[in-house]
Amino acid sequence: MALSSLDIGIVIVYIIGLIGLAAWVSREKAGHQKDTADYFLAGRSLPWWAVGASLIAANISAEQIIGMSGDGYKIGLAIATYEWTAAIALIVMAKFFLPIFLEKQIYTMPEFLEKRFDSRVRTVLALFWLAVYVFINLTAVLWLGALAINSLTGFDLTYGLIFLALFTLAYSLYGGLKAVAMTDIIQVVLLIFGGFAITYIALNRISEGGGVVQGFMQLWETVPENFDMILAKGHPSYDKLPGLSVLLGGLWIAHFAYWGFNQYITQRALAAENIGEAQKGVMFAAYLKLLIPFIVVIPGIAAVMLFPDLSDQDQAYPSMMSLLPSGLLGLTFAALIAAIVSSLSSMSNSISTIFTMDVYKNFSSKEHTQKELVTIGRLASVTALVIAVITAKPLLSSMEGAFQFIQEFTGFFTPGILFIFLSALFWKKATAASALFAAVTSLVLSIAFKALIPEVPFIDRMLMVFLLSALVAVIVVMAQGNQDHPKAVNLQSISFKTSKAFNVNTLVISLILVAFYTIWW
Repeated sequence: MALSSLDIGIVIVYIIGLIGLAAWVSREKAGHQKDTADYFLAGRSLPWWAVGASLIAANISAEQIIGMSGDGYKIGLAIATYEWTAAIALIVMAKFFLPIFLEKQIYTMPEFLEKRFDSRVRTVLALFWLAVYVFINLTAVLWLGALAINSLTGFDLTYGLIFLALFTLAYSLYGGLKAVAMTDIIQVVLLIFGGFAITYIALNRISEGGGVVQGFMQLWETVPENFDMILAKGHPSYDKLPGLSVLLGGLWIAHFAYWGFNQYITQRALAAENIGEAQKGVMFAAYLKLLIPFIVVIPGIAAVMLFPDLSDQDQAYPSMMSLLPSGLLGLTFAALIAAIVSSLSSMSNSISTIFTMDVYKNFSSKEHTQKELVTIGRLASVTALVIAVITAKPLLSSMEGAFQFIQEFTGFFTPGILFIFLSALFWKKATAASALFAAVTSLVLSIAFKALIPEVPFIDRMLMVFLLSALVAVIVVMAQGNQDHPKAVNLQSISFKTSKAFNVNTLVISLILVAFYTIWW
């Protein structure tokens, strides 16, 4: 479906407006030059609403919108468990991880590992994340974004990749994290509005004008199997979402590794004014996570009735967008672009932060000026996006089910990453050797299990690998003398107390989740 002149005009206004707003919020006072804290951590001055909006904008992109909607088409509401249970992971991160990270005044997750262990662990994790962010995250978001643009407009995929990369650089390269985070509230508003517009029109069409509620009930009654949150053994997609494991097993490995220790996620909270603002922002993000399935997964399920013969599940969301009238289509298309470029800018900024602070600065013995480090960060952002544009099509053009593919691929590494950070935070006896052995064990066992027992769902595999990696780490520590590490975190000096409002909202979110799973068990 081609965009009308009105739609194109709305998209152009959005692009120009976002670039202008980013330039305005990035301006500096006369005589002040951006330093690394300004560029990589927004001067550690983000308010709660910017933290929360930026967390969601960094997370929700084409990977979720296109990929998760496609899984809604193929699997159903069960895929929403990635979003809903993530709200709990966010709360745990805010209460137990953030106080330590903010007390350490770090720029990056690898930097924390050097403070806790040594430079070897920092280097290994920094290089690993650079590779994953560039060749998996950036490429996936670029490719799925270009695919969505192509489906709606016929715009060539290669030109779509280049457009998204240039737009990302145009509004984020100069201002860094501040430009990204302070404009993400606009991105999130557009995303939610556009998503609800598609859901509303789809459900209203299913009910033939009878309204959203009637349309939802009709959809539920027509395809009840698509509303099962817990898949029974024997379900065609059980290998991706294996029954109760999504609530009691390995999915938490992925959640805590991603939301607790993933640089382009935690960087937003590290940039908050203080711990109170950071925790309020994370709670805001947790509430937004509850909304996401209603604007991403439900349209995918609705496509089962409205577009039952799609050859590719990742065409579900673009097909649903074709239902929108002129004008509203432009706004929703702008929302999709907003989600894509906000994630791209978040990832590229985190790549530049890790490369500059953990690799360039760490491997060079000379003194660096703040101006030089900011310049290196900008060059790293440009380079990462150029590499991603070049490699996106060769890596991903033949892939189906992008969201699940990315989850499974990163699942090879997340058990080891999670153990490294949890032991760094809460296990005084953990050593650099135990951390590195756990990381290597995690990768080797993940590959071995995938090759030797491929029938084991990857979510279950992650839990098994995590426990075995932890066992190896314990053996290493015992072999080293089982003594407290001199760099261990002094937990007694850190307050994990949260406000009454935080505790009440934790209860509210928990009750909402209990209700969701009770209704759609």
